[in-house]
Amino acid sequence: MTLAEISNESDVAAPNGVSTVIYVCTTCRQPDDPEDQPRPGAALAAATARAAENTGIVVHPMRCLANCKRGCSAVMQRADTWTYVFGHLDPALDADALVEGAKLLSQSADGLMPWRGRPEALKRGLIARVPPLDFQGTDQ
Repeated sequence: MTLAEISNESDVAAPNGVSTVIYVCTTCRQPDDPEDQPRPGAALAAATARAAENTGIVVHPMRCLANCKRGCSAVMQRADTWTYVFGHLDPALDADALVEGAKLLSQSADGLMPWRGRPEALKRGLIARVPPLDFQGTDQ
């Protein structure tokens, strides 16, 4: 099975009808990982796609999120909300956390992923949050 085949293209809508997308870097690895071994990022992408099955969360494996020193990495987006960048994710442990975080973002009325209830991996692994394109405020 290829990464393209495991990408979750579920027709199930997120709770508010807007899909949240998780982009998972497939090229992430640690500096000491052997070049001839499967990439941990690819393992995280596959595990996240499996965890997201039938949830309405869409998972897109992709090459390089340019967060190499903090891999494994993922980005979470939903239209008109903040975008979240995560790093230091464990491919064996954090796929479910990504999906749980995406569910929180899907249900968010203010476009922010709530801190309370956020999985620990997404608290300690937060790299950045990026405002939506139409953001006008200064104090969120």
